Amino acid sequence: MKAATDRLHERLRDNYPFFHPRYIGQMLKPPHPAAVVGYVSAMLINPNNHALDGGPATAQMEKEVVAELAAMFGLDPHVGHLTSSGTIANLEALFVARETHPGKAIAYSTDAHYTHGRMGHVLGVEMVAVPTTADGTMDLDALETELRTGRIGTVVATTGTTGLGAVDPVHEIVALGRRYGVRIHVDAAYGGFFRLIADDTPDGVAAAPFVAIGDCDSVVIDPHKHGLQPYGCGAVLFRDPAVVRHYRHDSPYTYFTSDDLHLGEISLECSRAGAAAAALWLTLRLLPLTPDGLGAALRPGRRAALAWAGLIAASEELTVYQPPQLDILTYFPALGSLSRIDAASARVLDRGMRLPPDEAVFVATYTADAAGIAARGHRPEADVPQARILRSVLMKPEIEDQVPDLHERIRALLA
Repeated sequence: MKAATDRLHERLRDNYPFFHPRYIGQMLKPPHPAAVVGYVSAMLINPNNHALDGGPATAQMEKEVVAELAAMFGLDPHVGHLTSSGTIANLEALFVARETHPGKAIAYSTDAHYTHGRMGHVLGVEMVAVPTTADGTMDLDALETELRTGRIGTVVATTGTTGLGAVDPVHEIVALGRRYGVRIHVDAAYGGFFRLIADDTPDGVAAAPFVAIGDCDSVVIDPHKHGLQPYGCGAVLFRDPAVVRHYRHDSPYTYFTSDDLHLGEISLECSRAGAAAAALWLTLRLLPLTPDGLGAALRPGRRAALAWAGLIAASEELTVYQPPQLDILTYFPALGSLSRIDAASARVLDRGMRLPPDEAVFVATYTADAAGIAARGHRPEADVPQARILRSVLMKPEIEDQVPDLHERIRALLA
């Protein structure tokens, strides 16, 4: 066991320091210690939340945390459950959309997560990509053009695209949807917890799109992102409890220990880790879903994005691609052509990763096309069709204090 464990630890060194404030690449942050304690405690029992007799305690915890998530969004009544990922949560939402509006297409923005196109293929549903405006949000005029055809049954709005952190105008999409009789699903996998600071304050986010989630038919959120949970912990919620009819199935050896609703009866997944529910339940005892609870862990990242955008705007070496709407910042080297921007962004990514461990900084790149760059008022020569720009995810609270240092590190990598 010792030899095998030593080997494991050696293998695990082949990772990036995801926990560190200088890791601002992908959407990764360490789970809260309470989540670790909750997960490991339940994992030792190894409950399965598919049926109540497989995990009676953790199944009840799951129902409680799902109710807390629903209350955060203003979904009352509701039905829902945890999932192993946001992908599966969105699959379930699109499955219900298909069953509710058979033969109808599903519309989503071109900047929405690629999972929607993939899940539409899995479900055999026509998927319609709607163009976005210059801030990366769904173009409402283009959406209405599609709705007028009568072929759309569901519209997917995104509150926090994974590329740019753009927030679709859910409140306006709801109004359009009701006019044309379509369902509204919200993919809030990344940005859903920003509902806690959706208050139009300087270090908060725009309230209207997040408040409108309570008027939508379904919503997906990933506690394993801003909810401080380990992978995998997603969730799907429906406003109408009657959607459980689409999940109806039977099993000759489960669902007999209780007349209460078993979680497997409202889920496409069967076996699921009860430990994920215990981890989230314990975390929410310490950080409840309030502005002063978990919301207080979101504001530093939001402030960091705004502060860094200000530093970039005042610099000569960098340009903000578009103002951050959440805690994702996109920017690029202030050079005269797309080819030079692309090459310089790639160098920053590569050089930052190759520095000694106590100096390394980890960013990501985002591919922007010439039209998107021009639409945001930038005028480099379009000598190539697209260019990689820099993208930083500032979701760790500790990053706020590191913004000046991070800015200087990126400038040095460009030098």
